[in-house]
Amino acid sequence: MKYITRLNHPPAVKLPEDNRPLIAPIYQSVKFTFDDVEESERHSRGERDGFIYSRVSNPTLRQLELSLAELQGRDSCLLTASGVAASNLTLMALCKQGDHVVLFAEMYQPTRYCVRRLLARFGVMHTMLSIDDHAGIEKILASKPTRAIVFESPTNPVLKVADIVRITAAARAHGALTILDNTFAGFHNHGQFDIDVYVHSLTKYASGHGDVMGGAVIARKELIDAMRTDFIVMGATLDPHAAFLIQRGLRTYGLRYERQCGNAQRIAEFLASRPEVKRVRYPGLASDPGHALARQQMQDFGTMVTVELAADSDGATRFAEALQLFAISASLGSTESLVQPGRLMRPRDLSAEEKGWAAVNDTTVRLSIGIEDADDLIADLEQALAER
Repeated sequence: MKYITRLNHPPAVKLPEDNRPLIAPIYQSVKFTFDDVEESERHSRGERDGFIYSRVSNPTLRQLELSLAELQGRDSCLLTASGVAASNLTLMALCKQGDHVVLFAEMYQPTRYCVRRLLARFGVMHTMLSIDDHAGIEKILASKPTRAIVFESPTNPVLKVADIVRITAAARAHGALTILDNTFAGFHNHGQFDIDVYVHSLTKYASGHGDVMGGAVIARKELIDAMRTDFIVMGATLDPHAAFLIQRGLRTYGLRYERQCGNAQRIAEFLASRPEVKRVRYPGLASDPGHALARQQMQDFGTMVTVELAADSDGATRFAEALQLFAISASLGSTESLVQPGRLMRPRDLSAEEKGWAAVNDTTVRLSIGIEDADDLIADLEQALAER
């Protein structure tokens, strides 16, 4: 062969069967091949295992899918290029014209947008409620056939704790699917409940280092299989290198999450003692409205702390800007601590009543707690409170 041909057909390196890499390699290949057409046809008919095209499936992605499904206590998983893609593709795959969806004001704005704008264009109806409105949830389910209830727990950003037992029981009684955005709680929480579909942003705790994006949809196999073709055709597939980085991040997931929760508890207790703080929302505080429910439902209380400052909008802004260890940034769950002032979280798509349910105003500040030393973080918060 001439060198230009050889460069496109490099020598294959095969490992002996008893000689395995400790860390699985990145299968950074779009295409896979079989030795002949017959085996390719058998694969396309589902008669044999294997891979053909990375938008459909890839060994690196498959390892991550198996890891996440097991961690969440289910048997199947689909990966996407972002958390938003995971949430919205799930809704698009499960809903059709004439269906009805229940959603809540206290949830991620892009999810609200998908239901209220994108799905509405294709004839999917919806009802917006507050996650606290248990009577309203049961009333709407009893009065209107509903395809799915989509919710979060704890909610973003004010950390309301949903009554998962009550929601799932009502949904099951009326034939509705439950879709839980479980990003804030993490993969090790809520697996014991009768949830049909778990959605996660892998950008947060799974990766943990703020340098890769991804999403996951986790459910029982038959439900994942029913959505799989739609996901493949939509094309928002996770890249193999991103999947490798997320799988690597999972190795320290438990250690990071435990440290972040411990830091969050100390910080919430500190902030609750300060006169500059009007209110602290953290399920780990006995004074929090969701504390008893969180103790029943969760193994821990999470890594997010949200406060309402005893200040005006400018004071909340000065507080955020005075922080030195907390970066002003979106997202959460990474090793460094982050802050989002209310001015950057205003729910502009909600009505006045719905904004009241969401409970976000200009003096609201959301803190994502990292793995730094808790004393250093508290000292930073203390000096910033003096600047508010």
